Amino acid sequence: MSAEKRKPGAADWLAGEAASIKTEPSALEQLVEEVLQQHRGGEPANAAARERVQAIDQLNVSRLRVVVIGGGTGLSTILGGNSKLPTWTERPFSGLKRVFSRLDVLVCTTDDGGSTGELLKVLPVIALGDLRKCCLSMICEPLLRKRCGGDEKRVRNLVRLFFHLFNYRFSVGASGSAVLEDPLSVAPEACRRACPEWLMEEVKDLLSTLKTKDGWVVNPSGHCLGNLILAGAVFQASGGDFKKTPSSGAVQAGLNRVAELIGSPVGRIHAATAVPGQLVFTYTHGVQVIGQSKSGRARRGFPIERVHSTFVREPFVPAGTLRRLREADLIIYAPGSLYTSIIPVLQIPAISQAIQSNQKALKILGANFWAQAGETDMSINNMARPFLVSELIEAYGRNVDCDVRGLFDVVLSADLAHVPGSVLRAYALEDKRPIHLDRSKVEQMKLMPVEVSLFPRDVRNNQHSIKHDADNFAQAIKALAYAGRRGICPGEDEAKRRIPSVPAALSGWRRSEMSLCRYHHSIHESLHRKSIGLPDLGKALVQLVWENRDIRAEHLNYFRGVTVVSDKAWTRSREWDNVLGYYNPEDEMIYLHQQLFGRNGDWASHFLIALGESLLGDYIRERKLYACEPAGRCYEIWLREAAGYRGGLSRVQLEEFLVLAGMHAAPDAPDVFRMVMNRQAGFLPSGLLFGLMYAWYLDNAFAPAVDFEMGLLRWKPENLLPHQADECRRRRALVDFFRTQVFAHTE
Repeated sequence: MSAEKRKPGAADWLAGEAASIKTEPSALEQLVEEVLQQHRGGEPANAAARERVQAIDQLNVSRLRVVVIGGGTGLSTILGGNSKLPTWTERPFSGLKRVFSRLDVLVCTTDDGGSTGELLKVLPVIALGDLRKCCLSMICEPLLRKRCGGDEKRVRNLVRLFFHLFNYRFSVGASGSAVLEDPLSVAPEACRRACPEWLMEEVKDLLSTLKTKDGWVVNPSGHCLGNLILAGAVFQASGGDFKKTPSSGAVQAGLNRVAELIGSPVGRIHAATAVPGQLVFTYTHGVQVIGQSKSGRARRGFPIERVHSTFVREPFVPAGTLRRLREADLIIYAPGSLYTSIIPVLQIPAISQAIQSNQKALKILGANFWAQAGETDMSINNMARPFLVSELIEAYGRNVDCDVRGLFDVVLSADLAHVPGSVLRAYALEDKRPIHLDRSKVEQMKLMPVEVSLFPRDVRNNQHSIKHDADNFAQAIKALAYAGRRGICPGEDEAKRRIPSVPAALSGWRRSEMSLCRYHHSIHESLHRKSIGLPDLGKALVQLVWENRDIRAEHLNYFRGVTVVSDKAWTRSREWDNVLGYYNPEDEMIYLHQQLFGRNGDWASHFLIALGESLLGDYIRERKLYACEPAGRCYEIWLREAAGYRGGLSRVQLEEFLVLAGMHAAPDAPDVFRMVMNRQAGFLPSGLLFGLMYAWYLDNAFAPAVDFEMGLLRWKPENLLPHQADECRRRRALVDFFRTQVFAHTE
């Protein structure tokens, strides 16, 4: 933003802003807090404060071009309130949309959980869930009244109608066909009466796109009705071809159709890209995990180091979207998931370059209140605590190939000092920990921290819902816009704002081998052809593999089926392990103990151990365990000749794994590997170790014993004894082997 010429008077107090370390609120923070205090019904402290607040209140922001970037509930909440909550219908016209009329929203599209994930199984489309939330949260009263007419009561009932339509979730296992034929049935009677007939016919028309002569393309079980409405709009715009990924034009046309239908601004909500993609997370011990939903479920015990996006082709961003970023006066990063809402958007080269090229915009990062489990609950710098605000910024530096000073100017953070101690204690009992602002570190990064009370005014009475208040956030942004015009926010230091050179193609994204719906079809077909010993187990196996998409489709090629064995018929020895699943290379079957399918059975982890073993195939021609001198034992295996080997590893990979498993090639026989141990010591055969490592890599909860052993990786080598450091290096090499050779993850 360009700075206006300073006038003498009440605003002169703002001079001298941004000392390196402050024990008192900065002048800018005091200004924002005064605005929030009046917004909550308080009175300015003095005449000067009253004048400042009045100046901000009268600031004309109608011409300001604002772009908001993000995903998830945090984005939709600051736009217009959390439209998933029933209380939203009481105050639906709030947030940024109420203050800024020229508001564009850029939405992350790599989610894969819930209803969105179910859509991705069958349709070659981007994640639609967060786009749907934004459409609902962006409903504006003037547009809705213009579109549908009526008095205030009718408008309110229409808002309630759209709330029910867009948030209705089909129960799991239900056919849902009656609702798809009559979507109005999910809303209360008063809402149905307020709905114009033409509007409901349009909703039915969009849903009918998903129905062919063979039935509904998407089984509505477990789905969100709003996602189906949006999917119908997108595929209707793309010509109804469910085998082809809709173009960016079709996605935008679908969004515009739904926005116009419900009274949201048309052409203002944009997908970051229309190219389908997913996320890959790399933890500090070298394990990589595919999928946003899996990263939220898995508790690896190590912090995330990096995340990158994989797309089926280079992510395309429409020229109009890039122009809005280059011409914006304000660029706001919504509070939300660090690794899954903002970073994936910035890893799209065209977007990060457009943001960096805009040197006049004020760029505001909305920091989260609370650490998020699986993402920011464990710091790289200190695994015993969650992130600090400076570490949020450092994460952007690790994952986005540009200088963070080209992305952010101001960090807007919640001042938790205003939250009663009783409320914080209640959160602590639920293991919810705040993300604290380490002011001096943020200022050393040449960014301006602004710590103010962004939470709802009734925080004392809402101990379990301290979130960003949509109106408070919007008022804080307006105050920052005022400060930017007065020359208080960053923008005048050209040395600080100098943009670093940007390569032609950033390294934040990778090309994926296949779309998610193709992957799901592939694993479904592969498992469908196998002999499965229990009803419904085949369906459960498809879901298990889908949830662990690190499993390559070809990993399913080395077993013929799954047999469930009773306790009486179980002949496998339990002397050395308690694993109740294994792969038999003689008949190429996986055997699972019947006990695993009881009330507390854990069949999934034992199946994955056996699946890992199946990749080794029939690699052993002969094996033996014998006594050797002095007072020791030797475990020895003869590898099968390459010509007769059936398995998923090459000979080079197989020999590399055996060495990592603690075996040594016999100098006198090229196909023989040996392990020598104390006579009383137990040992882990290479096949079982491979299966355990396979299951542990997918999710450490599948192999807790291995997770205990891998705890050594938390230590720095210089803090270990020499033999411990050697063992630490071996275990890290095992992780690297499974990442690069077994699961074929790219760096």
